[in-house]
Amino acid sequence: MNTLQDEKDRILWKQAKKRVEFRNHLYTYLVVNTFLWVLWFITGKEKEDGGIPWPLFCTLGWGFGLFWHFIGAYILKTGTSQIEKEFQKLKEQQNK
Repeated sequence: MNTLQDEKDRILWKQAKKRVEFRNHLYTYLVVNTFLWVLWFITGKEKEDGGIPWPLFCTLGWGFGLFWHFIGAYILKTGTSQIEKEFQKLKEQQNK
């Protein structure tokens, strides 16, 4: 029984690690993209170029990756419920 608890703790540790990594990724994203937008504004490109600002490509491209990182950290399960269902199924088969 202790090994089952150890496995659950390992899964929770993995989930916690994913969430901390996501938050670090988010902070880096915000700092770097703020710097890029400020740099673009300071260089005066917003007045010269009537087209699309170049930091937008960085923000959207990286933001897409950040979105999937969020999904993996907060939305998708690490398989805990599937593992428990399979475990119960095997246990029932064993008891027959």
